[in-house]
Amino acid sequence: MAKDGVDAKRDRGESAGRQTVDPPALRRGDWGQSGGQGRAEMAADVVAALVAQAEPGARLGTKDELRARCGVSVGTFNETLRLLQARALVTVKPGPGGGLFAAEQSPMVRLGHSVLALDAGASDVSEAVRIRNALDPLLIEDALWHASPADIQDMRRPLREMEDAAHAEDPDAFIRANWRLHARIAAVSPNTLLRSLYLSLLDLVEEHTLSVRPDGESPLSEHIRDRCRLHTALIDALDKRDRDEAMRLIAEHTTAREGPAD
Repeated sequence: MAKDGVDAKRDRGESAGRQTVDPPALRRGDWGQSGGQGRAEMAADVVAALVAQAEPGARLGTKDELRARCGVSVGTFNETLRLLQARALVTVKPGPGGGLFAAEQSPMVRLGHSVLALDAGASDVSEAVRIRNALDPLLIEDALWHASPADIQDMRRPLREMEDAAHAEDPDAFIRANWRLHARIAAVSPNTLLRSLYLSLLDLVEEHTLSVRPDGESPLSEHIRDRCRLHTALIDALDKRDRDEAMRLIAEHTTAREGPAD
């Protein structure tokens, strides 16, 4: 009987040895070895690599399958999923046959040396951007006449946010701080129609923008630093009531970006 017990234990051990389990893509010892990235960000990189190899609309797997592949907890994978959706990399479909799918190609609008990735409902964004660009000089004219020292001080707040984002090389934070700056400039205008039209166009562009991406031709970090310097010079010109310099800069601002919305 004792022998039988030993044999049973040996058989169970051999059976366990024959089982093979795919190791998780990320093991606990790997955390913290990617330049300070958190678990959710590292898991997002794993899924993003799958997206890069898949056709748009291709099924990547269920949430549980991908979570197991990443080797993270349910809570961490929920944060990973939020990051992936914010970057417009995946879509989630519920029910049988559902799961995570590689996102369909987003429509794009060129932004200087970058592009705005837009959601599927953004067919009129390009026209909104074109009209908004045409209104910029009118708002700068109004700001030259009507901006108070307090207004200028308020404009420098989003400008500092742009500088912080440029230093952090965060293009999404940069463009949204930039839009806040332009909204603050527009708020100075006494022309209710002009102001409301401009802000509505700005809201439309921001609402449909998913992310800012490199255009594949020039470093995006260099572009946003240049745009930051241009906007700083523009606010300085408004502060000094230097009309020639302000109008030169807004003309450079519009032509340099080749149409879109920074």
